[in-house]
Amino acid sequence: MPEKPEWRTSSYTKSDNCVEVADNGPAEVKVRDSKRRQGGELAFPSLSWTEFLEFVKP
Repeated sequence: MPEKPEWRTSSYTKSDNCVEVADNGPAEVKVRDSKRRQGGELAFPSLSWTEFLEFVKP
């Protein structure tokens, strides 16, 4: 049974105008718009998300 997503925003976010991420599942990371939570979500394989984060790090 899949885990229920635990949504969070970045600690850098000063308002709710951002994206939310749920990375508590073992196989995928979900992303959604915080202003339109019911508008759908994207899902990425965990490894792809990790590689993306490494790429965008300053």
